[in-house]
Amino acid sequence: MSIKSERIADALIEQISYILATEVKNQDINFVTITDAKVTNDLSYAKIYFTVLDETKKEETLKALKSASGFIRHELRDRLDIRQIPELTFVYDESIEYGQKIEEKLREIKEADR
Repeated sequence: MSIKSERIADALIEQISYILATEVKNQDINFVTITDAKVTNDLSYAKIYFTVLDETKKEETLKALKSASGFIRHELRDRLDIRQIPELTFVYDESIEYGQKIEEKLREIKEADR
């Protein structure tokens, strides 16, 4: 990613997190954490990665985020000083789960060596 794309991705993470915490009133979007954003070089699309506190509600949260994406883009227009707000695609971030599984396996190996 270019420096400009990285800067915009960081701004998207910050602003979307704020919008979700303060502006969105949907009850399905509770305890959502925006973990990362990947913006294409032409700044037309952005993948927004998120996690939820209650993993059993990740599908409902994903649907709610998709339905709120138009509102979020509208709010971003007022907050970001860029010509075109990228099309937002929300993706559940599985890297945290993956990291937890690796830590659990390492713990098991360490305990087996004792």
